[in-house]
Amino acid sequence: MQKIKQLREATGAGIIDCKNALKQSGDNVEKAIEILRKQGIAKSAKRGERDASEGIIKVAVSEQNNEGYIAEINSETDFVARNAEFQKFSEQIIELIKNSCQSDKPSNLDELFAMVMGNNKIVKENLDNLSGVIGEKLNISKFNVLKGSTVADYLHLGGKIGVLVALDKENEKDLAVNIAMQIAASDPKYINSEDVSNEEIEKEKRIYKEQLLKQGKPENIIDKILQGKINKYFEEVCLVKQEYIKDDKKKVENILGNIKVTGFIRYSLA
Repeated sequence: MQKIKQLREATGAGIIDCKNALKQSGDNVEKAIEILRKQGIAKSAKRGERDASEGIIKVAVSEQNNEGYIAEINSETDFVARNAEFQKFSEQIIELIKNSCQSDKPSNLDELFAMVMGNNKIVKENLDNLSGVIGEKLNISKFNVLKGSTVADYLHLGGKIGVLVALDKENEKDLAVNIAMQIAASDPKYINSEDVSNEEIEKEKRIYKEQLLKQGKPENIIDKILQGKINKYFEEVCLVKQEYIKDDKKKVENILGNIKVTGFIRYSLA
């Protein structure tokens, strides 16, 4: 039943369809998602990528705008995520990461948990103490640092979505913020189409071909349709190919011009 529930959450398909897909896939959830997509029952696997944990995402950028920081701090309920003490602790964590010396910056969660905070207690001890006071399990699940010539941050939905983006040109803060907003809203997987693996492209082609055959499309025109489908796929998953959210007559690549996005990080609790 757990796999059926997982599959339903990932695809929105009905119980019977999920049972049949799991049976065909040998109880493999990923293969079952692909089967449902081929049948046109599941239009996208995106729902399964959502993180159901509650909490908050915090972001910050260095004074020079060349380094950004992002962290996800979790609670069991949204009520606690809005708690003033939890919010204060979360802000202290992102500031701790930001203000630590370059040589002392944590490279993993264990190092972050061992860092000393302003009250001379380590992060893990403060987290456990706060958990005891609030009465819920709390955790810092992940964090990251992003460098670039210009780095901007953006928070959406009150800290449910957080983004960092890096550009290859200095002093482009306004542009970088707009691109970060784009990433928050459109959730791209890649920067451009060259980043998509051949394996993924072939997988999508197989799925689209199955759908087209079920629709009764003749074999001799399927290849032409497939290329159009792949181009549409790139527009969905590749940042620079997406419609720009502030002007849908333009693509993100038109807004960037000669400036390149060198990296981005998007955390989501939504």
